Amino acid sequence: MTTTDSTPSRALRPPRTGRSNGQWAVDGREPLNANEVWKQEEGGLSVRERIETVYSRDGFGSIPPEDLAGRFRWWGLYTQRRPGIDGGRTAQLSDTELSDEYFMLRIRLDGGALTLPQLRVVAGISQEFARGTADISDRQNIQYHWIRVEDVPEIWRRLEAVGLQTTEACGDTPRVVLGSPLAGIAADEVIDPTPVIDEIVSRFVGDPDLANLPRKFKSAVTGHPSLDVVHEINDISLVGVVHPELGAGYDLWVGGGLSTAPRLAERLGVFVTQEQAADVWFGVIRIFRDHGYRRLRTKARLKFLLAEWGPAEFRRVLEEDYLEYALPDGPPPPTPSTPGDHVGVHLQKDGNHYVGAAPVVGRVSGDVLAGLADLMEAAGTDRVRFTPHQKLVVLDIAPDRLDRFVAGLEELGLSVSPSPFRRNTMACTGIEYCKLAIVETKATAATTVAALEQRLADVTASLDTPITLNVNGCPNSCARIQVADIGLKGQLVTVDGEQLPGFQVHLGGGLASADRDEAGLGRTVRGLKVTADDLPDLVERLVRRFLAQREGSESFSSWVHRVDEEELR
Repeated sequence: MTTTDSTPSRALRPPRTGRSNGQWAVDGREPLNANEVWKQEEGGLSVRERIETVYSRDGFGSIPPEDLAGRFRWWGLYTQRRPGIDGGRTAQLSDTELSDEYFMLRIRLDGGALTLPQLRVVAGISQEFARGTADISDRQNIQYHWIRVEDVPEIWRRLEAVGLQTTEACGDTPRVVLGSPLAGIAADEVIDPTPVIDEIVSRFVGDPDLANLPRKFKSAVTGHPSLDVVHEINDISLVGVVHPELGAGYDLWVGGGLSTAPRLAERLGVFVTQEQAADVWFGVIRIFRDHGYRRLRTKARLKFLLAEWGPAEFRRVLEEDYLEYALPDGPPPPTPSTPGDHVGVHLQKDGNHYVGAAPVVGRVSGDVLAGLADLMEAAGTDRVRFTPHQKLVVLDIAPDRLDRFVAGLEELGLSVSPSPFRRNTMACTGIEYCKLAIVETKATAATTVAALEQRLADVTASLDTPITLNVNGCPNSCARIQVADIGLKGQLVTVDGEQLPGFQVHLGGGLASADRDEAGLGRTVRGLKVTADDLPDLVERLVRRFLAQREGSESFSSWVHRVDEEELR
């Protein structure tokens, strides 16, 4: 790390009278809740030494609550849900009561990138320490389950030996930086974001000055015209554009986020060069650290500050107080013309191919990853990247090895030509492991995909525009339910007096894509809920009704926002 840092001395406005929002630059640093107290007493990064020297030796029972439910997150560790606790008890039990003596461990993969040696290590850790579990998240990470604290130092040793880390993979920190899976290899790339991502990670990840944020800080950088990093829902996104006078660089977006109070990011209207990008990122995260609301964690994301200030004020503060120079105005990115999940076989700019494949809702395993590594080695390639859509993309496949490689992926259950339902369905972790979840998600989504592939086989050819199905186990929207064509928020549904696992339904959301000019949030239809068992019936009914009523090449989202609510039940 090479950074030094201080809070700008000039407050934006006089201190508020009455109740403080906990903004360091306005209200001072007096902690206003228990989380802020322990974060100030001792930062999350400090717990690593205790994990290595005490807890891994003395076991789970030796871990005090503020480390277990707090500081462990700074190193990618959450306790997982204790088996056998149904969704009706999620909100009734404490974190301690919900927690098992095992951990979810998240590897941060900035840009989603792995080399072949790294992939073999990731696969081996799954097989040896995680009961074979490995999920590709929609943040391009790998998540393990069933991790014992006794094994964490050895896991870290193996990861760090090949240049991987779990540092700040969770917690109130700068989380993984999303990056284009096609960085550096796509013929139509506007700009290669790799240098920016590398600089952000090397300069700032693990920096104590940025390790006590109001809450998490999500970043994304892409130079690909498909806008493949869901830029509208990150705290900061840098999106490749070409300035008419200054050439290739980035358009800056800030303040996106979903959860229970969804808000789409906004453009600041500035142009950022490749050389400026890491410093601009640094300025934005310091604004969040210094001015973000810390009194209530429900209001502690950057989107709430942007909603108060507006983009013009945010730009002024960034330029005057943090960068100390003005940024030129810049153009917005064009609407994407190709899908951002990169599934299928595509030509690279060097004459080789990249191959995008779809596991079912991001669920793989150590055995699948080891098999993928074997395939890659046989094909002579060293690079794979995960995507923000729970997919994977293997780079650098020579034309004469392509057919055998694709066949091998299919044998592993990694489909290069998936059905539209498999390709466009995502799911969060769900009640199987997550302490916040109310319902099961991964198996429900997989069962629904399989049912739809059979039930809608007769109309699959008519689905010329994708219909996304995102399944979430609770209201927090880790699976991005508000920006899916069909978004499902887990809850209990009462049927004939009995509470059953089910979902509230959101319809017609989406991010900017080849099928829509700009992002928009889905609508909720009054009283529209569905049990998990009835989910395939609902989706089949909606798809058939859409195909029967669509006008021309109308998208599912446009149809949803056009028709009366009764058509959506």
